[in-house]
Amino acid sequence: MDHVTKENGFSDLSLSNHVLNDLEYHGFNKPMPIQEQTIPVLLRGRDLIAEAKTGTGKTLAFGVPLIEGVNPGEKRVQALVLAPTRELARQVDGELKKIGYKKRVHSVAVYGGKNINNQAQRIQKGAQIIVGTPGRTLDLINRRILRLNSVKMLVLDEADRMLDMGFIKDIRKIISHIPRERQTMLFSATIPQEVKKLAQSVMDNPEEISINSDDMTVEEIQQFYYEIPQENKLDTFIRVVRQEKPDSAIVFCNTKRWTDTLTRILKKKGLQCQALHGDLTQKQRDMVMQGFRDKRFRYLIATDVAARGLDINDVSHIFNYDIPQDPDNYVHRIGRTARAGKEGRAFSFINPHEIHSLWDIEHRCRTSIQKTSLHP
Repeated sequence: MDHVTKENGFSDLSLSNHVLNDLEYHGFNKPMPIQEQTIPVLLRGRDLIAEAKTGTGKTLAFGVPLIEGVNPGEKRVQALVLAPTRELARQVDGELKKIGYKKRVHSVAVYGGKNINNQAQRIQKGAQIIVGTPGRTLDLINRRILRLNSVKMLVLDEADRMLDMGFIKDIRKIISHIPRERQTMLFSATIPQEVKKLAQSVMDNPEEISINSDDMTVEEIQQFYYEIPQENKLDTFIRVVRQEKPDSAIVFCNTKRWTDTLTRILKKKGLQCQALHGDLTQKQRDMVMQGFRDKRFRYLIATDVAARGLDINDVSHIFNYDIPQDPDNYVHRIGRTARAGKEGRAFSFINPHEIHSLWDIEHRCRTSIQKTSLHP
């Protein structure tokens, strides 16, 4: 493994030995563009608005300064991260545990669908960082279990998604419990007007950083599409999957119903797969994700909402069985492959009426998707 002292490594960012050692242990040797740009700003204590999509390395971009800023000797909540989904909250908490291990910083993820009393006990044991969904966080505040009067760092992760999901009132209520003297960091895939408005009202002269789609791993991904009539789509998809023989693949569908249907069809054809969508309980989702990470099955059939914020490193292929309705989701989807410098392949299946949507994706994401056809 490369050492953290190597050129362009995290050691150039003035980090403590505890954090550098944890980064090295987990194989984080070279900061990604967003980490290089944001960590120095955040270590200086500045407020920050960062425009960055999933897959750009944003969790470590705010995670490293959080761990550096926490005093492990104080057994009270010093930092709060708000995230839109349970899966993302769990993922962020997992990253913080990796890089806060040697410094003995304790983080706790809080979200609905799990026993609130267990989460309360873990907070009361002296958690220093809380990573939570807005609903459960507010519930814990209202029950007087979670006190935020010592919070000096606040992160709003995927702020645009939280506002889309209707969390704005909850977020404002939560922030009203945090001291005004604090550092606030806002990360968002896009910065629409509502996000700007929120930032202006809760931040103090923030620095702004934008990591655009070009800085993501898209150039490492070979992108193809098949243009086929709707009635031939399923057969073509199955033939492509059999030809490609992926090690590990995510198949995206636009509806929960088709996610379930496609999973049943593929299982009958002998392909190992599981569905992931919003109708599953948290326990079911956790089991599916663990099975996929452990390589117990090869294909994860998912909707956009369910796959938001997933952090899986070894995905060799992305299949867009349905082309995404929002062009920005295309980058979110394919950004799940070609992680950590590896190459990846992405295939989209469209009918002739959808060709304009494809052109829109190419234009908006500044990328090129190559037309291809089945080998005989």
